[in-house]
Amino acid sequence: MTLWNGSFPFYPGPSASFPFDTTRATIISIFLSMLVTFIIILPGIRGRRRLFWFLWVLMGLFVGAVVLIVQFSREWESGWVAANVSYKSFSPALVTVGIGLHVGLAGLNVTLLGAPVRQLNETIDYNEHFAWGGSADYEQSYGAGLQKGLPTPILYVAEKFRASSPCGVQQQYRSAGRYASIALWMAFCTWLISLLLFSMPILLYGAYLLLLTATLMLFSLLFFSTVRNTPKCPIQLGTAALQTGYGVAFWLTLATGLLCLLLGLGILILNSKQPEKLKLVFSLEQGTGGDEEQGKSYLPAEPSSSLQDVLMVPLAELHKVTSTKL
Repeated sequence: MTLWNGSFPFYPGPSASFPFDTTRATIISIFLSMLVTFIIILPGIRGRRRLFWFLWVLMGLFVGAVVLIVQFSREWESGWVAANVSYKSFSPALVTVGIGLHVGLAGLNVTLLGAPVRQLNETIDYNEHFAWGGSADYEQSYGAGLQKGLPTPILYVAEKFRASSPCGVQQQYRSAGRYASIALWMAFCTWLISLLLFSMPILLYGAYLLLLTATLMLFSLLFFSTVRNTPKCPIQLGTAALQTGYGVAFWLTLATGLLCLLLGLGILILNSKQPEKLKLVFSLEQGTGGDEEQGKSYLPAEPSSSLQDVLMVPLAELHKVTSTKL
């Protein structure tokens, strides 16, 4: 076959990696739209309540966005290594590349980036996903990668997570990811209920639900961390070894869970020590400065001094005045 426009005909070129995660971008866009909507109606809130409700809504939207983002994130465990490896099977040519492994709750991503990107007259820039969660079939994803002719380093890393691999780590990651995902979905539900309770005069139960949200998020970390306690399968790439550690999603979940825990405990402590101040903070009691000023305008005007003098005259004297002889 002859070259046409720099490539062989009838053979697909390498799949370029997308510049960002579309799922994460969608979730962030939705929550930012909700925040902008609240900012538009924010001027309708009077006095100091405006700042409080802005911070509270900002915190609530942040927690909800984090729970959804880490649910679909592929950064629970990640690693990166630079190595000189063979690019294709049965070829002695070596390339200098960076190889990354990113493990999520429902699969993993293997990235391959050349240094420089253009080597052996090819663009080395790959980001391949291999799923095992839900109805996804990991073996089918791996077989599709073989049919596409993915580079050898990607197939080598993906092969370590096959069910038939001597490493035997796929079942551990699958189970840990399933239970962590269930805990996060439950945390999302309790977060929604807590927002509803805080919008009504049921602050104590809202604090309990916020504590339950924090507990479920921390439990998801516990479920996933069980994988780290199992023996690791070595991933040797030339003279370098690919080692992984907890990723951004893991630490973000930990920080958000601790934030919910502190907020829930703070509300419980304030409710036991100074419940009236807590109600005042959440605008459950009337009598703030703005309401007092507004209420004063509806009070009847004070009667005049002459009218007061007449009303305060004793009834007997008033009778004598009216009964004088002409």
